[in-house]
Amino acid sequence: MPAPASIPSPAPDTALVLVNLGTPQAPTPREVRRYLSEFLHDHRVVDLTRWLWCPLLHFAILPVRSPAVAKKYASIWLPGTDGGSPLAVHTRRLAQAVQREMPQLRVVDAMRYGEPKLASVIDRLHAQGVRRVLALPLYPQYSTSTTASVGDVLEKATGVQARMVEDYHLDAGWVDAVAGSIHDHRATHGAGEHLLFSFHGLPQRFVDAGDPYAHHCEASARAIARQLGLDDGAWTMSYQSRFGREKWLEPSTAATLQSLAERGLRQVDVVAPGFAVDCIETLEEVAMMLAEDFAGHGGTLRYIPCLNDTPAHAQALAAIAQRALGDWR
Repeated sequence: MPAPASIPSPAPDTALVLVNLGTPQAPTPREVRRYLSEFLHDHRVVDLTRWLWCPLLHFAILPVRSPAVAKKYASIWLPGTDGGSPLAVHTRRLAQAVQREMPQLRVVDAMRYGEPKLASVIDRLHAQGVRRVLALPLYPQYSTSTTASVGDVLEKATGVQARMVEDYHLDAGWVDAVAGSIHDHRATHGAGEHLLFSFHGLPQRFVDAGDPYAHHCEASARAIARQLGLDDGAWTMSYQSRFGREKWLEPSTAATLQSLAERGLRQVDVVAPGFAVDCIETLEEVAMMLAEDFAGHGGTLRYIPCLNDTPAHAQALAAIAQRALGDWR
């Protein structure tokens, strides 16, 4: 079970809250169902009419998906007293790393779904004397399905002034940190024949309605590739983690890897810069499932970890937060 967000003392009157998506409390069907129910009830995530969606969710999707997803979580669950869900562990450690960079204020972690719940963290901070809360959603690329949902919680916060960093998809410090992690990984393990940027998927209709997510992902990938000095033919970007039958952003990561294999590429490096910390989508879906699929085509997929709580990541986020606070008068 992830530890609650820690609140340092003595307490300044300003807090930075690093907000991630969320995770089950345990890799069990019951806890996964509890988490998925909260997540998939958010109209930002699934915008179908409630009378249609809720029966489908509770009587078809959750009973089938919860046991299967629980097995996936169990395959990546971190052991030990400080273990648990990788997303929760890495997010907590990242908040602690950013706190060391910003001792003048409080830095805590929170989840949009699950625990520690964002609304409860804000209430607790208010009770301990905080009057200003800056939320930094750990989504470099803005989307109405993720970032805007954090804004929904902030709008309901009482007793504090609350603001949010909406995106940092082209922040120079963040781009440098991601490019540096790729460079270091390749310096240690050797460079693969191709670099694939894999971002979380989104239904195409969201983008058609004006969501900037796809544009942000493309801009991030291009900026990181440029920082690495890569030619256009040395890298590709794709989208993973699809759900349901409607059209999602293309190309898919699975189809892209198959295409690369058909081109004769046998060693592909994959990085997921849309994820701030490693989680089920990176550790189970990419590093395990897609790696196994690619091996079936005769290739080797080498996953490059997320930035997690590395010093470069903490420093980049601290700089982003500091600029946002500097604009707050």
